[in-house]
Amino acid sequence: MKAVVYKGPFDVAVETVPDPTIRHPNDVIVKVTSSCICGSDLHMYEGRTAAQPGIVFGHENMGVIAEVGPAVKTLKQGDRVVMPFNVACGFCKNCQRGFTGFCTTVNPGFAGGAYGYVAMGPWVGGQAEYLQVPFADFNCLPLPAGTQWESDFALLADIFPTGYHGAELADVSPGESVAVFGAGPVGLMAAYSCLIRGAAEVYVIDHVQERLDKAAEIGGIPINFDTGDPVQQIKDRRSGQGVDKGIDAVGYQAANAGSSAAGGEQDESPNIVLNQIIDVVNPTGALGIPGLYVPTDPGGVDEGAKRGALSINFGRLFEKGLRLGTGQCNVKKYNADLRDLIISGRATPSFVVSHSVSLDDAPDAYKKFDQRIDGYTKVILQP
Repeated sequence: MKAVVYKGPFDVAVETVPDPTIRHPNDVIVKVTSSCICGSDLHMYEGRTAAQPGIVFGHENMGVIAEVGPAVKTLKQGDRVVMPFNVACGFCKNCQRGFTGFCTTVNPGFAGGAYGYVAMGPWVGGQAEYLQVPFADFNCLPLPAGTQWESDFALLADIFPTGYHGAELADVSPGESVAVFGAGPVGLMAAYSCLIRGAAEVYVIDHVQERLDKAAEIGGIPINFDTGDPVQQIKDRRSGQGVDKGIDAVGYQAANAGSSAAGGEQDESPNIVLNQIIDVVNPTGALGIPGLYVPTDPGGVDEGAKRGALSINFGRLFEKGLRLGTGQCNVKKYNADLRDLIISGRATPSFVVSHSVSLDDAPDAYKKFDQRIDGYTKVILQP
């Protein structure tokens, strides 16, 4: 089959790789119809992880079941499904408590597994024509047959639940004010989720104009950090007050003001958003941090950053009595409910999708998405 293969920093290629097979009776093989490029994929693409050449990318996958293992009970050939990026067993202690992002079965020695991602187990990615799905009864979310809502449902694999997870970590409630740092796909989904949950004001901080325009389209209040300190901009709009809740949807590749918003080098400051979010949230508020932070970063700006050790204003966080929630999303906690919001017409997350392209066009799509050019805000690959 054809698949997107990592060759080295800033280099992916569409190559022929072995077809997946049923390796365990509870596996299924899915014929992929949509697989998204994620901002997390860019960390590997840019050489900012320990990913080795040869890995097949793709953890945001949906499609139609082509083959069913003999132990699978609830699925059949021809079923349309979307898979959480978390590969999970469903029966370990963490899965039983709902923490499917931290499964202890699928990636021995580590809590958590994912398709096509460095250090997340042996699971081949789905930016390909076919995908092996283990523990399929647990990992496949059934969808209505046909092709309706394809782009919306594809986002149930990761970014829509992850954005909602950010709002959940921050305990966003009706009538509240929220600052969402980052207007990439996850940040936009976080802002959208806050609005779905009834937030009164959602400030969205970024410096890529296309992203800020998307935030405004859904009812967010765009804040361009290149025009001034975003914390002060928000406080100026709120008569000197901060906000009730904050969400960091940026992670460890945060950039300083004045960095290139498209194409060129970013002037990185991996702790800047963490400290800004501590500053902007009012005392007794809460922070949700779905943005990715890693224990090792080969491209870190200093020795501390290279080992994931960042300087944050913890004394200020303590003084303000702020609560803090972190960690990757447990997709199964949210994806069925979010699916039903899509079907009912209450949610249309595909507003964030800028391009749907052929799998063969993946190298060009990666380049443009990484450089934030030509309006590439979210890309779906279709084999």
